[in-house]
Amino acid sequence: MLASLPILSLIAFSPLLGVLVLLFIRGDRGRLIKTIGILTTLIPLILAAWLYVDYNYQGDPIQYKEQLDWIKVPLNHEGLSEQITSYFFEFKYSLAVDGISLPLVFLTAFVSSMAALASVYIKKRWKTFYILFLLLETGMFGVFMSQDLFLFFLFFEVTLVPMFFLIGIWGYMNREQAANRFLLYNGLGSAIMLIAFLILVSTAGFNQMPTQTEGIIYYSGDIHTIARNLLQDPAAYVNQEGTPFFLSQTMKWTVFIMLLVAFGIKLPIFPFHTWMLKVHTEAPPSIVMIHSGILLKMGAYGLIRFGILFFPAEAKQMAWLLALLGVINIIYGAILAMVQKDFKLVLAYSSISHMGIVLLGLAAFNISGLQGAIFQLISHGLISALMFLLVGSIYERTETTELSRLGGLASNIPFISGILLIAGMASLGLPGLSGFISEFLAFLGIFETHRVYAIIGTLGIIFTAVYVLRGVLNITFGPQQPNLQLQGMRDARLIEAVPMIALVAFILLLGVYPSVLSQPLQQTIGSFDQLIQSVAGKIGG
Repeated sequence: MLASLPILSLIAFSPLLGVLVLLFIRGDRGRLIKTIGILTTLIPLILAAWLYVDYNYQGDPIQYKEQLDWIKVPLNHEGLSEQITSYFFEFKYSLAVDGISLPLVFLTAFVSSMAALASVYIKKRWKTFYILFLLLETGMFGVFMSQDLFLFFLFFEVTLVPMFFLIGIWGYMNREQAANRFLLYNGLGSAIMLIAFLILVSTAGFNQMPTQTEGIIYYSGDIHTIARNLLQDPAAYVNQEGTPFFLSQTMKWTVFIMLLVAFGIKLPIFPFHTWMLKVHTEAPPSIVMIHSGILLKMGAYGLIRFGILFFPAEAKQMAWLLALLGVINIIYGAILAMVQKDFKLVLAYSSISHMGIVLLGLAAFNISGLQGAIFQLISHGLISALMFLLVGSIYERTETTELSRLGGLASNIPFISGILLIAGMASLGLPGLSGFISEFLAFLGIFETHRVYAIIGTLGIIFTAVYVLRGVLNITFGPQQPNLQLQGMRDARLIEAVPMIALVAFILLLGVYPSVLSQPLQQTIGSFDQLIQSVAGKIGG
């Protein structure tokens, strides 16, 4: 049934319906604006859930695809041979989902709806806030569904502008500095990514050979065309002057490193992480839910989709570097999280540490590791979104997130404190919650290929237990601080309790019944793993 509908476009652009409606609403009608903003996010959530349920786990990994001709640019080349009459750059509006992108699309829709509910704390310029919020959501959907490099880059850039203003206008005291740093680092990463994409399109993007009768060569941004061409033998494809159409081995390594840096900034990989700390501490909680829960995952997704898929042999040879960077992220983030005095910084460094587990899973280059990496993306997206939702609730009641000024909240706000304990247990990997299965699979995979890195990385699990229990237990059952007014403090309101319960429910679901995620992953990751192993086998990996 869904095959007959442009379901992917509906998911991606349905938030713009809310933008259109909000443009005609007066800015002082706060309740109506918030209602429209929240209800609009439910449209793609319902469609994404429908898509997820309709996905056939036994069928083709790519079951939903939409493609239209979009941009065709003729290129003038002097000295064309008789066989080659013309060149074209061709970009298509191409959307698709497979077992890797499908869970991320649903995560985006779900966390966005929860963040929209959490935006009840926003106290000014509601209309502008929700317009930017919905534009950001459209950009995130497009990133995970794009099948053309130019389209991917366009959606990727769409996420930067709304995020810059959402941080800079509605953040805390140093919000402008955080917004500027966010734009500077991510803009640099985008520039590197664009150069890499242009190299790929202009070399491996051709989809019609000069030996064919038409004599026309199309250079395309199609992901699958580029991936297929990069795996061919360059000697088999040369023009009349003997110049290979493909990337040389040196250029392959150059582009791979560029993609690693570009998406490593977004992930973030140490030492490109400092901008993220500012965002986590200065942005409003609902926006940090989006940032930590979804935007960081765009870096890992890009690294998988373009870095490893395009250059599996190079990635295999650099697996030791990915594992090393993963271990550094895990240990560095965990150690610094243990000594932070602000709970928001504890969670920020925790995100760095948990993204290191993703790198370890990718470095394993086996099915267990790849599954663990994807599981960790989804699990951390849910847990971090819940954590920052709780941070926002606590800040609204206490006006602080400093651990030295918090304590004994369980006696006055037991519901919020109980949810915080569950979130903490999920973060440290308690069995039965989503954090356990993701860490287990990632470490199982890396233990098969890089045991030393696996053993060192497990120290991060111990450190995680230390900083999580230190922060959570101090807030909930620690000594009450004399400067903290607990008398008359209200527990969670309905609009706060609903997203808390929903996030906890999915964390429990993934922990108790991980097949709900592993089933759509298995076929895609299986074919993905076969590609990696077949190419890696040529280099003796």
